[in-house]
Amino acid sequence: MRIGYGWDSHEFKRGITLKIGGVTLPHDKGLGGHSDGDVLLHAITDALLGAIAAPDIGSLFSPSDQRWKGADSALFLEEALKRVRAAGYEIVNLDSTLILAAPKIGPHTAAIRARVAEITGLPGDSIGIKAKTPEGMGTDNAAIAHATVLLQAQPTPKRPRKPKKTK
Repeated sequence: MRIGYGWDSHEFKRGITLKIGGVTLPHDKGLGGHSDGDVLLHAITDALLGAIAAPDIGSLFSPSDQRWKGADSALFLEEALKRVRAAGYEIVNLDSTLILAAPKIGPHTAAIRARVAEITGLPGDSIGIKAKTPEGMGTDNAAIAHATVLLQAQPTPKRPRKPKKTK
C-alpha cells in the first residue's frame, strides 16, 4: 500500500471560468493558472504522483509549455492514473479538503464527487470532498485544495494451470 498527499492553490481572477473538481461553478471569478486552474484536480494529481514517487504535476506539465495553456486538468489526472497503473497500483480511496471563502461548495459536492468518480473510476463512496472557509488566514482571494490518496498493489492475474500429463 502507498499513501500520497498533494495540495495546490490558485488566486481568484475576473474573466475566468471557475472549475473545481472538473465541474464549472457559478461565480464572478475563476482561478488563475496556466491550465484551467482546477485546484482540486491538481491536488489529486500530485497526491497520485507522490504516492508512486513520480515527478510532480509542474514537472510533467510545465507552466512554461504552451501546450498546457488553458488545458482541462482532467488530462493531468488521467496521465497520473496511467502512471499509477503502470507502477502496479490502483486507487482504494481519496479524501480532499477545499479551503475557500466563496463560492459555497456544499451545493456542488455531489456533482464534484460524481465528476471525480468518472475520471478516477472510483465509486462515489470512496471519494471524500469537504470544504472549509479560510477564517483568519488572509486567503479570501484564493482557493486551496488538499488531497490524500490510498493506493494498493493491483492483484496479480492468476495464470491457468497447465493440465497434468497422464501416461
